[in-house]
Amino acid sequence: MTATPDSQKLAERVASLVEAAKRAGADAADAVAVRSRSKGVTVRLGKVESTEASESDDISLRVFVGKRVASVSATAASDPASLAERAVAMAKVSPEDPYQGLADETLLAKDTVDLDLFDPTDLSADQLREAALEAEQAALAVKGVTNSGGSSASAGLGGMVLATSHGFVGHYTATRFSRSVSAIAGEGTGMERDYDFSSRQHFADLDSAAAIGKSAGERAVRRLGGRKVATGTVTVVFDPRVARGIAGHLAGAINGASVARKTSFLRDMMGKQMASAAITVTDDPLRRRGQASRPFDGEGVRGQELTMVDKGVLGHWFLSNSAAKELGLVTNGRGARSGSSVSPTSTNLAIEPGEVSPSDIIAAVKSGFYVTEVFGQGVNMVTGEYSRGASGFWIENGELAFPVTEVTIASNLKDMFLALVPANDLDRNFGTAAPTLMVEGMTLAGN
Repeated sequence: MTATPDSQKLAERVASLVEAAKRAGADAADAVAVRSRSKGVTVRLGKVESTEASESDDISLRVFVGKRVASVSATAASDPASLAERAVAMAKVSPEDPYQGLADETLLAKDTVDLDLFDPTDLSADQLREAALEAEQAALAVKGVTNSGGSSASAGLGGMVLATSHGFVGHYTATRFSRSVSAIAGEGTGMERDYDFSSRQHFADLDSAAAIGKSAGERAVRRLGGRKVATGTVTVVFDPRVARGIAGHLAGAINGASVARKTSFLRDMMGKQMASAAITVTDDPLRRRGQASRPFDGEGVRGQELTMVDKGVLGHWFLSNSAAKELGLVTNGRGARSGSSVSPTSTNLAIEPGEVSPSDIIAAVKSGFYVTEVFGQGVNMVTGEYSRGASGFWIENGELAFPVTEVTIASNLKDMFLALVPANDLDRNFGTAAPTLMVEGMTLAGN
């Protein structure tokens, strides 16, 4: 892999930590340096509320002594020998864990892959401020918008350097640019708030500040005059914003660590029909410019694109090395590093699109609820029970009739997955992506 001078320096640093661990008595070890750089500006009503910038290089060392493991975290300036000795001493008195260890050497990434994750565009604080102001001005210009909830623009990068006692050394850096704005419409107790945002790996791919602001303002105005509807069993159509949350619940339910702990309601569904035949779910860590792309995972394993759910049939768990061992399987490169620990997670997850448009799905609903926002923590990942506060629009004779607020929708995710109907409007510019989704037979609690 082609290394920048800074990345090369960090690579040498983590490699020296691994060597120090071996000298201190570790049977195996890995070390990771996580780099973060960010700056952002927040404005409200034409005035700057905050300007922030941060930089960090954090290092973690994980050592294995037999079946015992320990880890330590430090800054890049810490002494390698001292850290290694401390980590090995901790490991020797730790309880044995038969599932811990480095990923098999044959699974490690062995060549360079360019995912186009880095954009060298350097934005000044003035440029960020102007973008935030432009977005807010566009929102305030929408008729019916009465106030601003604030607007922001930011730029940053994150990267990882990993070295293992196998001899693996790899690194990558990904940039992130974002803009967001919140708009308030109406007056007094009738006020409504909504927002819009754009986040991309490359600056040129961002939605314009004016477009984001206008969208946020229009969304807020559309919510004015919201009311409750009668309690009953209804067809619910989830806006893509909310549908991404449904995809996230599915990802959590097929996380190998949750399955191993028996805390997932899908733990007994491998190879079985757990969603409607219209549902196919993919996960691709190697998508170019993907929000969650990475050339290797937190253990050095290069994951490949997987069809997690194929026409409703569950085909894979998300697996790190330890989760895979506990389940008697092999890691599929979904280990995510969080400091010195590794746990499985999705990458670029997508519920694949269906064949009908969102407008056709809505047109087919005689009476139902189009959900644009959910809130509350009413999701039980052990049982699948789902109950969320919601707002959106009532569907009457195939059209959005009026805003709805202060209602609750409920079902069980097992039943919801089996009833899902996807539209064809998938936007892959999110780490977890989903099109508009329809679910029949949900309970709505209102008047």
